[in-house]
Amino acid sequence: MLQKAKPARRSGPSASFRRSADRARRPGSFPIAGIGASAGGLEAFSALLAALPAHPGVAFVFVQHLDPKHQSLLPEILSRPTRMPVMEAQEGMRVHPDHVYIIPPNANLAIARGTLRVTPRTTTRGQHMPVDVFLRSLAEDQKNKAIGVILSGTASDGALGLKAIKAEGGIAFAQNEQSAKYGGMPRSAVEAGVVDFVLPPDGIARELERFGHHPYLTTQKAVAYEDLLPKSRNSLSEIFHLLRKAFGTDFTEYKDTTIGRRIKRRMALQKMEEPQAYVQFLKEHPDEVEAL
Repeated sequence: MLQKAKPARRSGPSASFRRSADRARRPGSFPIAGIGASAGGLEAFSALLAALPAHPGVAFVFVQHLDPKHQSLLPEILSRPTRMPVMEAQEGMRVHPDHVYIIPPNANLAIARGTLRVTPRTTTRGQHMPVDVFLRSLAEDQKNKAIGVILSGTASDGALGLKAIKAEGGIAFAQNEQSAKYGGMPRSAVEAGVVDFVLPPDGIARELERFGHHPYLTTQKAVAYEDLLPKSRNSLSEIFHLLRKAFGTDFTEYKDTTIGRRIKRRMALQKMEEPQAYVQFLKEHPDEVEAL
């Protein structure tokens, strides 16, 4: 089921929001965005990069379907629309925020402990699925700090990868069909019900910058609801009451980190900082209760 966030009143992170994220940030505690594309994806990713600042607080890994027999010119081409460093991924390369890494030709790309792993190209049922390969590894390695983005392309590569990211509490994007040269890949992801935002490239860029400073994706440790609501036990009780009233389920005995991660994820999607504001939003929007 598509969980598409509603339009927000704020266009970006507030100063206090950025300060709280910066205080929480530690080495390695930044989101990593896996960007998947095939035909038409180069133009879409160029537009996305052009709309980003030099320091969005996110690391970007671009996985494009490439001709295995030709040297890639993507690092040179994609260096033009951005001030961030752009480089071809190499085995053992450590990922850093505000950098762009690009899959080499004739290879699969994965990530483990924040380090890129380059392996020989493989196929699944006769198809090369490099986007799924990377996004699945990203979900396993980065958990809720994983972001998946599916841009223009044919077929369905990336949908299973976004599903893995969503299962770990990460954030999922797809390019809207109006702006995509080829809508197959983003459409498959949307139809799989694993996308949070459906936007054009510049809209995706704005959201990525916001998430680059959001505490949900920049804190190093798992989120417990004590961390989420240190002085807002009443808000947590109200959330549990709304869920129990709507679905008859008592969530008070669920695992702390699971509860905290899910609530904070929904707050992040709705661009909210204060738990009480989210409680009010839940009261006014029954569909958000269902989404939570």
